[in-house]
Amino acid sequence: MPADFLLGCTYNFLQAEADVEPLIRFEMVRDTGVFDYINWLPRSDQLSASVSAAEKTDIPMLTGNYIHQLGHNDHMLTGRMQDAARAGIKLLNVMLRTYATDGHELTDAEIIDIYVRTAEVGNLVDVALSFELHVDCWSEKFKRITPIVQSVQERGIPFHLTVDYSHVIFKIDNPEQQEISEVREDVEDGQIILDPYKPGNLCEEWMALNAVHFAQFRPVIPNNPRNIWGNNPDGTVPRGIMYPFVMPGPGEWHSPWSSYKLDTCKEAFRNVLRYHLTNEESPLQYVITEMIATPDYGMGAKFSLLEHNAACGRWIRETWSQMKGTNAASITL
Repeated sequence: MPADFLLGCTYNFLQAEADVEPLIRFEMVRDTGVFDYINWLPRSDQLSASVSAAEKTDIPMLTGNYIHQLGHNDHMLTGRMQDAARAGIKLLNVMLRTYATDGHELTDAEIIDIYVRTAEVGNLVDVALSFELHVDCWSEKFKRITPIVQSVQERGIPFHLTVDYSHVIFKIDNPEQQEISEVREDVEDGQIILDPYKPGNLCEEWMALNAVHFAQFRPVIPNNPRNIWGNNPDGTVPRGIMYPFVMPGPGEWHSPWSSYKLDTCKEAFRNVLRYHLTNEESPLQYVITEMIATPDYGMGAKFSLLEHNAACGRWIRETWSQMKGTNAASITL
């Protein structure tokens, strides 16, 4: 029987205007009764207060996120790994931007080099490094992921890949978004499969790399509506990579809502869980819910992102329990 994973909640479940100190956020996550930990890498000036909040609430910080653009304060990669160690974080998830500060698109060699060098720093402070499948990052070019992971593995270095399949699902039935990932023709020709219900899909491919230590669940639907209540810094309308998990109340969401549309993202996460359940090599250790308040996601939402995160967490726990029970009874999943 595979090891159970730990279930965390994003720290970013409040709108930007909410000025709430770390202790209150940790208490709010604890009081849901759903989560084992919180996904959070505090700013350096919040580190002490966050460590104290974790101790008081018994809600540790075990994973955290960091966005980095190569060429801009590259020393921060080392600094943030060290901060993660001080916070008690065991895995730092890095979203590495597609383009360096000088405007060039990162090459495979550059991505591999920065992964290897940063992972070495992590080894010194006992923090694993993970690179995330994420929009606006090198990994949005889906065909780059497997070769880069394998190139690092061939060096005898473990690669940690964070899979958040919402960044794929919202591109289903959306040729414009597929163009950004440079997969439109491949999808139309059936060479690349985005749909998690179909054999040979990208989720299955990436899980089979045995590199997914960290998985994130964000509800989203194919061709997800743009978040017209959000705003990008340049004034453009953000993409839409989040969908309410339970029915929003009147005026709480900007678009029509139907529960059946969530089936695709649920099946994608079942793929993650199914692989972990049936493959002894699966390294999955951490899972989080990721309904967040940033532009492409839940900025401006009028419903409680924390309540929806908790609903996602309960669904994950129930689904995992059912799958384990079915497997134990030797019934085909």
